Amino acid sequence: MTDRSAKHSTFTIDRVYDAAPSRVFAAFADPQVKSQWFAGPEEFSDGGWSLDFSIGGREVNRGGPPGGPVYTYEAVYRDIVPDERIVTTYEMYVGEARMSVSVATFEFVPDGGGTRLVLTEQGVFLDGLDTSEQREEGTGVLLDALGALLAKSADG
Repeated sequence: MTDRSAKHSTFTIDRVYDAAPSRVFAAFADPQVKSQWFAGPEEFSDGGWSLDFSIGGREVNRGGPPGGPVYTYEAVYRDIVPDERIVTTYEMYVGEARMSVSVATFEFVPDGGGTRLVLTEQGVFLDGLDTSEQREEGTGVLLDALGALLAKSADG
């Protein structure tokens, strides 16, 4: 039998992007744009992705390293205020094992001519399969990829 544990944690990540809140928000809402930045490393397999960006809508993203486990992100959109806020609840799995359950709030705040994105995540990390520190690091990598995409699209 596996030792069971539940570790609760909250973290906040701030990023400032040189793009209007409407552009940053659209990078979450538009499936074609989101698929360009919300993904694992290049070497990860694509196990499928779907996005229904609406209140009550679901997002599912699967993938993993070659020969390694498949990671699954399953989210439900709980609150959407265009250009201002997104709230999701989501579960992460490694194979069939649930790693975590979280509430994530994304706030899009005008900052000069750009946007300050504030992500607050409240999670429970289960059975030693993930930690808050690992999640914060991985989420930071995704938000950096978003920043690179926004900068690239601004350049041309």
